Amino acid sequence: MTANEQQRLGKTLWAIADQLRGAMNADDFRDYMLAFLFLRYLSDNYETAAKKELGPDYPTLPEADARVPLAAWYQANAADVPEFEQQMRRKVHYVIQPAHLWANVARLAKQQSDELLDTLREGFKYIENESFQSTFSGLFSEINLGSEKLGKTHADKNRMLCEIIKEIAKGLAGFSADVDALGDAYEYLIGQFAAGSGKKAGEFYTPQRISDILSAIVTLDSQDPAAGPVKQLDSVLDFACGSGSLLLNVRKRMGAHGIGRILGQEKNITTYNLARMNMLLHGVKDTEFEIFHGDTLDNDWDALRETNPAKQPKFDAVVANPPFSYRWEPSEAMAEDMRFKNHGLAPKSAADFAFLLHGFHYLKDQGVMAIILPHGVLFRGGAEERIRSKLLRDGHIDTVIGLPANLFYSTGIPVCILVLKKCKKFDDVLFINAAEHFEKGKRQNVLTDAHIGKIVSTYQHRAEEDRYAKRVPMARIEQEGWNLNISRYISTAVAEDEIDLDVTHRKLMALDESVRRATARHNAYLLELGLPPLPGGGLQDPTGVESRT
Repeated sequence: MTANEQQRLGKTLWAIADQLRGAMNADDFRDYMLAFLFLRYLSDNYETAAKKELGPDYPTLPEADARVPLAAWYQANAADVPEFEQQMRRKVHYVIQPAHLWANVARLAKQQSDELLDTLREGFKYIENESFQSTFSGLFSEINLGSEKLGKTHADKNRMLCEIIKEIAKGLAGFSADVDALGDAYEYLIGQFAAGSGKKAGEFYTPQRISDILSAIVTLDSQDPAAGPVKQLDSVLDFACGSGSLLLNVRKRMGAHGIGRILGQEKNITTYNLARMNMLLHGVKDTEFEIFHGDTLDNDWDALRETNPAKQPKFDAVVANPPFSYRWEPSEAMAEDMRFKNHGLAPKSAADFAFLLHGFHYLKDQGVMAIILPHGVLFRGGAEERIRSKLLRDGHIDTVIGLPANLFYSTGIPVCILVLKKCKKFDDVLFINAAEHFEKGKRQNVLTDAHIGKIVSTYQHRAEEDRYAKRVPMARIEQEGWNLNISRYISTAVAEDEIDLDVTHRKLMALDESVRRATARHNAYLLELGLPPLPGGGLQDPTGVESRT
């Protein structure tokens, strides 16, 4: 599927959502829309694999037979079903019962069948608990099929679902069902729903273009970025993963087999489910990723709480877009937490450095971390200054990138990207001021490929450029009181052109002479006509002495 077709698919689905949601809140309708798109992907992928597995035994049904082909095969080969499903678990890592396949659900919707609502309930329950080798309990917990927003009675709810699914099926009919196409459509819809969610969008969505910058940075050689991208990352962590777009962006850049393990953490239950669906919908097998539902700051993920340094998980790359200046309540015991005790606790008013230190703690010695934060972390005093100065003195802050304002749906403030390393090659800090490099959009400012390419190339080659990038020695940063405010190191002021007084004087004299000559000619014409001449004169000599002709 071409890029234009992918965009057209996304717009088609968004138009359906916009048309059907009616009075329903956009966030609520998003959950239904994305769940059905997810079911369509799982079903088509499964049927394609089943057709390949069964070969000539895969049934071709007459037009009058409304069953899905796999349902006919199940009925005719009941004894062989367990072995077939075992084989499918090995090959595609999951099983879907014929009754729950999208083709059957769409057929029920088209027929306005009373069975649709119950079929969906059974199907969602089966996918959560039995389809996959891993258990995806609660995957559809936020899709309330009993909601009164769908209708007051069972029949009303069933009718509304029939209408929604019928329109989605119609909209999808002309498009390919391959992984990239539906995955990109899913991302497009998340972005569109984010645009309509205002500040709430920050809970689940990192704009794609910003994801592109972070993913490009962490996939370059961590110690020598100029050497280019690495071929393999054993593990990647996003501890505030939202819908998973950042992790998927890193995976896309590395290729399907370029990352050993993908781990994410998300506190919001709805967003957590979005992330799990998003991974599966992009073809990431359930054994290749893990998304944990829990509070990052409380560090309630047992897999990360291992105290034995030899067993503690560490990551090649850490990426994150945590909530900006999030208020938190650190307990007294947290001062001794292994993540914070060497640097101190972030203030209650802003957990930005708490998030940073969490991710940094789990970074490998040869790894790289890229995190999006508000500009305040660069210069705020108090506890944040102590943490910042410790990171700088220890040589862990590698690069500071200032981005334009109004890039996010959730806030218009300008943000920065901090790149951190436990072992870095250079003993200076690279500052990149990209704040003025963007295209103005209708709602948000936009970073083009050229803007992103310049940021990444500057980071990669550590190239300096007037008013854009500068490598600053640690001694200078110490002189500035460990303040990382970009404007202290990169001036964006454009010098005014110097005025050459001699040249300007000669130009004025020449102009004065030209006026006098023109006046003299004009007066000659007036005399010929018998009219009085104009008063003589010209431009005043800049020295204050009248020019002579």
